[in-house]
Amino acid sequence: MESTMLEWKNTKDKKPLVIKGIRQCGKTFIVKKFARQNYRSVVYMNFILEPDKATAFSGNKDIDTIILNLSSMIPGSKFIPGQTCIILDEIQECPEARTALKSFKEDGRFDVIATGSLLGVKGYGEKRREDKKAGTNSIPVGHETIVEMYPLDFEEFLWANGINEKVLESVAQSLRNEVPVLDGIHSAMTTLLYRYVIVGGLPAAVNKFLETKDIGQVYKVQREILDEYEDDMVKYADDADKPRIRECFESIPKQLARENKKFRYSVIRKGARASEYSGCLQWMEDAGIIRRCYNVTTTELPLAGNAIEDCFKVYVQDIGLLIAMLDFGTQADILQGNLLGYKGAIFENLMADFLCKSGIPLYYFHKDSGLELDFLIHRGGKCTPIKVKATTGKSKSLNTVMKNRNIYHIDNALKFGNYNVGRNGGILTLPLYMGFMIRAGDDPGGHSGCRHREAQQSGSERNLNKSLEAELFKA
Repeated sequence: MESTMLEWKNTKDKKPLVIKGIRQCGKTFIVKKFARQNYRSVVYMNFILEPDKATAFSGNKDIDTIILNLSSMIPGSKFIPGQTCIILDEIQECPEARTALKSFKEDGRFDVIATGSLLGVKGYGEKRREDKKAGTNSIPVGHETIVEMYPLDFEEFLWANGINEKVLESVAQSLRNEVPVLDGIHSAMTTLLYRYVIVGGLPAAVNKFLETKDIGQVYKVQREILDEYEDDMVKYADDADKPRIRECFESIPKQLARENKKFRYSVIRKGARASEYSGCLQWMEDAGIIRRCYNVTTTELPLAGNAIEDCFKVYVQDIGLLIAMLDFGTQADILQGNLLGYKGAIFENLMADFLCKSGIPLYYFHKDSGLELDFLIHRGGKCTPIKVKATTGKSKSLNTVMKNRNIYHIDNALKFGNYNVGRNGGILTLPLYMGFMIRAGDDPGGHSGCRHREAQQSGSERNLNKSLEAELFKA
């Protein structure tokens, strides 16, 4: 995100930057840090904690007037043209400030960064409806640059746990060369992956884990975050939708527990209909809490063009929050590998977590015959299936597809599970922890590279990996 913000800062004739993302994903921290490091003056306001600041943007949207108002409200604030960053935190609470972004763009003297946790949510409560009645357009279309921020991904989780770039490059090297990861590194990475599954990537949960190593304390933080989401449902949703959104949200673990994980409204409540709950799902998706994975009619590109609008799975965007929605004690089961039938659901959501945080849209393929491919991605100009295995063994659906390439037009596939790196024909088998290295496209030079090379590790590479193995355990 910092590189994205720096690129934005260096852009000539830039628009105000709007960073949206799920609550507690670290937007405020990263924006404040960036602003302090790159500007002489930083002017910060949070419209949730300081609702009085909203009055600075009411009425006249002239920038001189707004600056005058803010100067009187924020003691010590300095507005230096070309050297000041104005941070508008939780801007969804002040539609007038959102509208003013157009004026800031046209004025051009000050850089503006806005953050919002619920910018995609329709409604914004009673205030938004009042604005709509008054004819106020709070969305300055064409006058802002919007980027989405996600919770920490697995790579960032590894950094936080002391795993350095040398170790990660060693793992990436095994991926590129399609050779097994050294046993010691493989074991340690697997252990860290299971910890990531129960902690997730929300900074508050990660920090609590690093501070205490106490899963009970991590769970408490996660439940507090889930409570915040429920508070948002009450605050922002229409009255009729409030209980339905909660019902939708609470049904996700049950949806994923089904063998066919397609989202069914009848799982929410017997007799429930799409007309009652489709808007509730959209609310959660717009809030960044969930992501939908759409079934496609064929294993061919373009995936978006072949998606079936009313046939989808639902995953929680952050894997740690899914685990927090389950019975306490599941965390210990994960660490011990005692998950039985629910293991598949967790690992599928884990892969969705990897893909979402890499900015990859979610698609899958399912036929009435029972043939199913967990995920499909656009990779290297082709459609590439991903199979996630909770247990070792054959993947019947994937093998069927690979044996009938003339029908499915699939040349290569990725299978993730409790394996080390290996290849069997067109199927590249990978350990689950390598999921974060998969990116759309084909970049053999970086961590995300997955190009097949008929190469073996040289002696120097083996020696390097042995030294890195020792370094990993020190970390």
